Amino acid sequence: MTAVFRAERVTASHVLGEACELVRPALGEAVAGLHPWLAEMAAYSFGWGEGAEAGGKGVRQALALLGARAVGAEAAAGVPGAVAVELVHAFSLLHDDIMDGDETRRRRPALWKAYGTGPAVLAGDALFALAVGILAEVPGGVRLLSGALADLMRGQADDLLFASRPWSGPEAVTPEEYRVMAEGKTGALLGCALALGALLGGAPRPVADALDRAGRHAGVAFQLADDVLGIWGRPEVTGKPVGGDLREGKRTYPVLAALASPDGGRLSGLLAAPDRTAQAAALVEAAGGRAAALSEARAHMAAARALLDGLPLEPGAAGELHTLLDSLADRER
Repeated sequence: MTAVFRAERVTASHVLGEACELVRPALGEAVAGLHPWLAEMAAYSFGWGEGAEAGGKGVRQALALLGARAVGAEAAAGVPGAVAVELVHAFSLLHDDIMDGDETRRRRPALWKAYGTGPAVLAGDALFALAVGILAEVPGGVRLLSGALADLMRGQADDLLFASRPWSGPEAVTPEEYRVMAEGKTGALLGCALALGALLGGAPRPVADALDRAGRHAGVAFQLADDVLGIWGRPEVTGKPVGGDLREGKRTYPVLAALASPDGGRLSGLLAAPDRTAQAAALVEAAGGRAAALSEARAHMAAARALLDGLPLEPGAAGELHTLLDSLADRER
């Protein structure tokens, strides 16, 4: 059944569900064209198959479809962009799990644990190549995707290097460095999804570029919300242990903001003790780290909304886009 996007204001879950319904067949067809072993691993990474937990939220594919609709085209026009960004997102997650040593994803073994590191790298490369091939005939599509990927890799590199820097002193990670990292690691692909959809829908490049910037702001807000959940989220909802990010020593925005406060000196000592994460989490909150992260997320969402409001977008799609973007910074998982 073909998904029909409604003009009236709907919830984010409806927007995501309808996008999945429209994109899933095309995504499955693209994956089926891979070598059978690679297709099997790709299906595993997407969470397809009996007994598997459903794949990710589908935010990027929904953004691509809304990008097309927002400039006056049918949602179906954005499907190639939606498939491409889903493939690239899956590729990035496969490699992230290997780099971070994460052994589980979606409450089952990560692909590299289930199939081996080499096969997982190969599967990720295959997804990336497939995404490029899908956009090969889209004017400006590969250039847009390659730019987003370059920013994503820079953000990932910074994120990895942050872990080797001290918690305090002149070499410590600053909140501004964090923002740049988050825009690359998370925001670049969200912006790319919106811009690809707009290009496929026939929008001029300035409109696509503005949508790209809006998506990047939303991506920073999404990452900030993820940081808050990584410390204070409910494990039964997030699937992650309480204080996991603190235990792993991740440089997240709430911690960086708290370290910059007058109580930062007390906090740096706790961060070096993995068995004191509960105390560290309490001190981060008391020092204003949680509030600072949420405030920063709201600021980036306001910037995204301002960009959208300054464009001549189709009202119904623009409303759904606002709803979806707002949900990124206000979530429990």
